[in-house]
Amino acid sequence: MRLDNYSTDGFYDEMFDTAGQPRGGADALAKRLALLSDGELVRRQKAADLTLLNMGITFAVYGHEAGTEKVWPFDIVPRIVDATEWNKIDRGLKQRIRALNMFVADVYGEQRILNEGVVPRDLLLSAPCYLPQCVGLKPPGGVWCHVVGTDLVRDADGEFYVLEDNLRCPSGVSYVIENREVMKRTFPQIFGGLRIQPVEDYPERLLETLQHVAPVNGHAPKAVVLTPGIYNSAYFEHSFLAQQMGVELVEGSDLVVSDGYVCMRTTQGLQRVDVIYRRIDDTFLDPLTFRADSTLGVPGLMEVYRKGRVTLANAPGTGVADDKAVYAYVPQIIKFYLDEEPILKNVPTRICSEPDDLQYVLEHMQELVIKPTNESGGYGILIGPRASKDELQKYAAQIRANPRNYIAQPVLSLSRVPTIVDDHLEGRHVDLRPYVLYGKDIFVLPGGLTRVALRKGSLIVNSSQGGGSKDTWVLAEPAREEFARRPNFMDSTANGSVLA
Repeated sequence: MRLDNYSTDGFYDEMFDTAGQPRGGADALAKRLALLSDGELVRRQKAADLTLLNMGITFAVYGHEAGTEKVWPFDIVPRIVDATEWNKIDRGLKQRIRALNMFVADVYGEQRILNEGVVPRDLLLSAPCYLPQCVGLKPPGGVWCHVVGTDLVRDADGEFYVLEDNLRCPSGVSYVIENREVMKRTFPQIFGGLRIQPVEDYPERLLETLQHVAPVNGHAPKAVVLTPGIYNSAYFEHSFLAQQMGVELVEGSDLVVSDGYVCMRTTQGLQRVDVIYRRIDDTFLDPLTFRADSTLGVPGLMEVYRKGRVTLANAPGTGVADDKAVYAYVPQIIKFYLDEEPILKNVPTRICSEPDDLQYVLEHMQELVIKPTNESGGYGILIGPRASKDELQKYAAQIRANPRNYIAQPVLSLSRVPTIVDDHLEGRHVDLRPYVLYGKDIFVLPGGLTRVALRKGSLIVNSSQGGGSKDTWVLAEPAREEFARRPNFMDSTANGSVLA
């Protein structure tokens, strides 16, 4: 396949430098792609698409006119992160999650960080995801943030920046595992000459995390996955993770509080539950504590939780650290709790509830990306340089009406990765969502979900808005060039032995 006509168009490209030469870690992959005959890569892509369809790997889009269930969009050209870069990401995420866990515990405890004015009290207490009902809670082991998905982007300077933190019910990890499986099934020889860190053991590590934070009850802890049901956009993931961990997938109606404990209804009677990996929002967990109209949760669940007789992962209340205005203070949060400088930088952020920032944002809207502080999925974002005058005016009115609900950031020049477009490769913008588990210690899954904006020029990578995904390869060691030069080399990757 010809790569000499591929252009980086002045963007930071994950595979090629500005001179068009493969970057160190991507050299073996680029050589292997170049050895492919015309049309071979497209044939492999079609095989991957068919495999995804046959495996039933889907996601849901609410309100889509063509139906809600979609086959997962996947591009077969992988994204490579070398070992040195990943080491920094790994250290930075562990630092960040440790500090955020301490922050959430403090917010619902002594509130030292508010009393000392490091984070403004009004800003924190006005966060929609701040839950007064969680004040005084003490999760087992002191862990609030058991599962975290942190979004990273690489800017034109080649540096990774944290775009946002997801500490409530982060989704997408099932697609990380399935992307790798599809690659191994449909394109095994592409792995030749590279040692890539595994992702397949994530469900096992997740189960170990859940079991570690279970209350000590004198018996093997029983874990379940709590889902809102089949109409949730991430239902495929809920069922996938439950199946991979070998635990029950339950809905709220399957659980009941009995004799002071949470129990699961079974054909053999009630069975006690120790850990609930909940994939429903905080306020739907218990109608007796939060939303009285919730039919998704379990009446009385929070009382059992307060008594330490069940663990909820993630703990309710963690969403306060999801707030994009609170995000702006994470560097100060790290310094306050750990007395360290952040290893991973934030994207510079202006908070519209601050008068000076509000004035600047309103005067420079056409230069900024403006986001609601508590939306997800890419909804509600205004990209100033691409907005019409009418859109800018309407958005400005929304900001003035509720400044607390908006933050603004510069337009980043997101890095790109070669992506199949028709019968050739073009650069498309990407981000990266690594997944972090916090139990006995902190584990960062090597790689994560690379999301790609499949539409030319688009910066929106979310699958709900036309984005797709790629397999993310974190290299365990430098490429073995002797393998990369062998065009017919087929290693044992097909059965997973190279990937472990």
